[in-house]
Amino acid sequence: MRILIIKTTSLGDVVHNLPIVSDIKKQFPNALIDWVVDESFVDVLAMHGGINSIIPLATRRWRKTLFSKQTWCEMFAFKRQLQSQTYDVVIDSQGLLKSGLITYLSNSPNKCGYDKTSARESIARFFYHRCYVVSWTLQAVVRNRLLAASSLGYAVDENTLYYGIHMPDATVADAVNMLPTRFIMALHGTSRDSKLWAEENWVALGQSIQPQGLVLVLPWGNHAEKLRAERIASQVEQAIVLPKLNLKSLSIIICKAQAIIGVDTGLAHLAVALNKPVIGIYTDTNPDHTGLYGSKLHRYANLGSEDIKTSPQDVLAQLKTFKIII
Repeated sequence: MRILIIKTTSLGDVVHNLPIVSDIKKQFPNALIDWVVDESFVDVLAMHGGINSIIPLATRRWRKTLFSKQTWCEMFAFKRQLQSQTYDVVIDSQGLLKSGLITYLSNSPNKCGYDKTSARESIARFFYHRCYVVSWTLQAVVRNRLLAASSLGYAVDENTLYYGIHMPDATVADAVNMLPTRFIMALHGTSRDSKLWAEENWVALGQSIQPQGLVLVLPWGNHAEKLRAERIASQVEQAIVLPKLNLKSLSIIICKAQAIIGVDTGLAHLAVALNKPVIGIYTDTNPDHTGLYGSKLHRYANLGSEDIKTSPQDVLAQLKTFKIII
């Protein structure tokens, strides 16, 4: 059996779909699973041994150079790669017009996705042969697993959750070699300002963990995040601002951290998938639907919501529960 999964963005959403691969391989060990994903997240899928082939998509980059000959060559190459195989089943777990069009372009007599009440954009349903109702009240990982199970005719094992990814095999970056033995990774950057945790909270947290022999390590992805990281580090002795790193290097650092603390960002979900202790801080979203999600044995916690504020003391209390500090 050959299966194609279409989930292109964002990082958190891609991570939330990884258990699909593990579920399918458990039911159909010989299945070949391909995946269409944005080129930014290829490194994440490469960490899952159950994925046969990754088909990269560069929509964001192509939009910036739409009239370039190189862009059109790349788009036609993507189409050729997408249509080079005939799939027994195609599963579009994104539920957007864009992903529906990709589904339409693929070769398969059995294209599956959410129905009009379950998809993010109801128009996507017109590109599927079969549509399934999956409640929006369910957590995102559960929704994705149910869609795949319905598409392939098996029952989800609710007692088992396996993301299936491991630390990437790669030459360890200099930035990793320079890190202290014990550190906490602080994921302070996110997609919009309303999701941020106040800088003074990060400062207070960094100062509180220092007597425990833990160093606050601050990554960044753009200029604004770099400036924020530097402001926090300037007030926390021994805090480290990382250089700008790719996703593979950040994954290696996540695996070496004692714990990860982050706002609503894809890297926090990646940390859960890598089986690390993670604390998610939510200020403008509901973690019941798209928060951190792991197995019952996993050490993770969702703190806060639109109406509940999270203090540094709340985070420290959770770190004590995880036995990261005493």
